[in-house]
Amino acid sequence: MIKACLNGDRTRRQHRSVPQTPDELARAAADAVAAGAFMVHVHPRDESGRETLETRHVVDAVTAIRAGTPGLRVSVSTRDGIAPSPQRKLAHVSEWPSPDLGGPDCASVNWHEDGAVEVAAALRDRGIGVEAGIWTPQSVSRFVATNWPWQVERVLVELIPGVTPGVDGPWAAERILAALGMSPVPVLVHGEELWVWPVLRWAQAAGYDVRVGLEDTLYLPNGREARDNAELVAAALRSEPTTPSRWPVPDAPG
Repeated sequence: MIKACLNGDRTRRQHRSVPQTPDELARAAADAVAAGAFMVHVHPRDESGRETLETRHVVDAVTAIRAGTPGLRVSVSTRDGIAPSPQRKLAHVSEWPSPDLGGPDCASVNWHEDGAVEVAAALRDRGIGVEAGIWTPQSVSRFVATNWPWQVERVLVELIPGVTPGVDGPWAAERILAALGMSPVPVLVHGEELWVWPVLRWAQAAGYDVRVGLEDTLYLPNGREARDNAELVAAALRSEPTTPSRWPVPDAPG
């Protein structure tokens, strides 16, 4: 199954089709589902286009997506950098309503970030599912040392060049999955930037759920810039040759 990650921290300067407003997110989500996505992951924005965890913006984005595609499962981000501190992040998440009152169905929590367990507990207390973001083998150790592997909705193995140790995406994925061992919940595997397509093809062959969208890459397997999220999802469902030598090299992670 394919999750569509619609925007992340991308800007319109990077790609004209990055959705920001609730209406744009709703249209992008509907198009991604029509192309074959089973759920969507979004980063709600405020009036200026900045990522935000403020309740009203989160609810506006989620409500618009659900109105456009009833029954669609909607995930949001809680990544570091959206709020100015772990304390403010927790305060925002603790204000979110339950899914039946306009809150998201689930939210990703990066397990290497300070306060991850507290944020996950706040989500659980509101009936919001937790997606555990695992970027490194060290994150796996922190995760499995708790009782959370049995409480999350899914594990997100996220492979980021320059951050996740490894010579390539599939090798890095195998290392993290070996450390994780047998997971009691579904595992989704995805890469970012130059690792997107090699990891996606490897994960599909291995039987894992995958993710693709403008958050993770702007380019199709053949190196052409994608028109939008729907085109990326459609490409993930087709068997196409992957030509990484034609992809632009992104800036190193900040």
